[in-house]
Order: sequence, then structure tokens, then C-alpha cells
Amino acid sequence: MISSRRPPRLDAAQLRAAARHLGARDGDLLALLRSQGPPPLWGRPAGFRTLIKIILEQQVSLASGAAVYRRLEERIQPFTPERVAGAGVSGLRSLGVTRQKADYCVHLAEAILGGRLDLDALRRMDDSAASAALTRLKGIGPWTAQIYLLMALRRPDVWPSGDLALVRTIQVVKRLRRSPSPARMLTIAEAWRPYRAVAARMLWQHYLAR
Repeated sequence: MISSRRPPRLDAAQLRAAARHLGARDGDLLALLRSQGPPPLWGRPAGFRTLIKIILEQQVSLASGAAVYRRLEERIQPFTPERVAGAGVSGLRSLGVTRQKADYCVHLAEAILGGRLDLDALRRMDDSAASAALTRLKGIGPWTAQIYLLMALRRPDVWPSGDLALVRTIQVVKRLRRSPSPARMLTIAEAWRPYRAVAARMLWQHYLAR
């Protein structure tokens, strides 16, 4: 739902305070905080370009997704929903995008142009409504929506449970014998409410450091 009050958005001071709060409640996160300090306030600009980039990053490395995105930006100017929709699936495929992701990108552009997705309205929606609005579109699953809310809208309590880096890092940090399932990830992260996105940032920082 769209709230009359703008949903919370992390800033640097709140991030540091939330990291301390989590450290006081979870000894494993406290160890990360002591060894590495508060995580960076990683962010991306809200909007069409960031959603396209996240789609391109699905199931590949960030570097691979970024390389394809740079190629699109260089060849499609200005990089707008109108131009992406005009390029079509065949145009995106000629620039190195897979058929499936090209279809997703064109579908997103057409949804914005047709009014089926209002990116400005997402800023005023609560987490559940914003995620639902995004995942109604072809090619935008829970992980893509959650990363957009976490990185672009900087929501403090979003948890991308399907993120492979988080899966691997939680197994190490929590000293688990097996890779945790999505259900186990959600159970572990429940203790980190209302700052699950901050916990994710702390774990990503550790993943990158390793």
C-alpha cells in the first residue's frame, strides 16, 4: 500500500547505529563489526537503469552483468524505456543480452511506458506493496525486487534470502555444516529485524573481504 508517510530510508548515521544494535544482539555480527567496522552504505540510483542492471546481474557475476549493461548504455542513447522498447528483443540480443533477459528488459520498458509500473510510486509504498508491484512483471522475481528495495530505495529491513553470497557467508559466519536453505536463511535473519538489510550489508562486506 502507499502510505501517507514516506517509508524509512537508511542514511549513513542510521546504518552505523543499526550495525551497533545488531552487534549487541548477535555475537557473530559483533565479531564482524569489530574486525571490519560498519559496512558501506552501498546504493544505486532508483529508476529504470538500475532495474535493468539488476536483471542483467541475475544468476551471473556482478562483473559480467555490469559489462553487458555498459555495452547497452554505450549503444542505446539515451538509455530510456522508449529506446529500449524500440530496440526490441532482437536489438538487445545483438548487443550480447541473452534471449530471456532481453525479453525481460523489453517487458520492463513496456510496462513503464504503458503505466503498469510506476517507479516513482514505489518510493511511497511499503516494502510488501513495492515488492508485489515489481514481481508482477515477467523476469522480476523476489531477489531482483529485494535487491532494488535494498540498494535503490535503501529500505532497512529487506532480506534477499536467495542471494548466493549471503548463503555462503552465513554458512561460514554461523559455522553451519551445510549450506543453509532459503527457509533456514529466513529463520536466521528473523533475529535481525528490523535491520535485516543492514545485516545483509555486514555479511556482504565480510564476503568481499574474504
